[in-house]
Amino acid sequence: MSLVVRFGWGAGLAGLLLLPVFTSQAQTVTAGPDSVQVTTKAAPDTARMTERLFGMRMTRPKKATLLALVLPGAGQVYNRRWWKLPLVYGGLGGVGYGLFFYQTRYREYADGKDEYLNSNPRKAFGDLKGENVSQETSIENIQRGIVFYRRNRDTFIAYTALVYGITVLDALVDAHLRDFDISDDLSLRVEPTLLPSQTVAPGAGLALSLHFK
Repeated sequence: MSLVVRFGWGAGLAGLLLLPVFTSQAQTVTAGPDSVQVTTKAAPDTARMTERLFGMRMTRPKKATLLALVLPGAGQVYNRRWWKLPLVYGGLGGVGYGLFFYQTRYREYADGKDEYLNSNPRKAFGDLKGENVSQETSIENIQRGIVFYRRNRDTFIAYTALVYGITVLDALVDAHLRDFDISDDLSLRVEPTLLPSQTVAPGAGLALSLHFK
């Protein structure tokens, strides 16, 4: 939002009015030589901009969040943060590989245990299906393998959810900050201006411009 305050001087004291108005209209008060004009200009607000997704109206942050939930990286593409795609897919690929590895080993040991216990007569451990479980020498070792791989699989499920959540949160924050003014020119500026008056000639004055969001 930009707030511009203009004040002039004449026979009386200088008039000054600071009135933040959150619209794009200008208000002018001309009650004498000490006239005041306040102009406000609304800056882009990501929470108010309406976008469309599947025919539904929504804000830009909401659209970025939904896209990131539906397809990893889609929120970053929508926000035009292309350089984050390797981070998104690299992180998800890493935890996804770990999840796949431990789930595969867990199923191998669990199936191997069922195969051994259901065989009649008992199969030798070397005859069990699975390259790794067939190298075990006791049912206790197979059970320990089940516990170990199941625990690590569950850990990587949590890691996957965490990384996925971070990608969604990143898309949401980027959408909010997409139009945020991060320039250094946020200070109060003073410059001469002309003000309307009751006479034909305009009055002299100063304009104070304060830009903020």
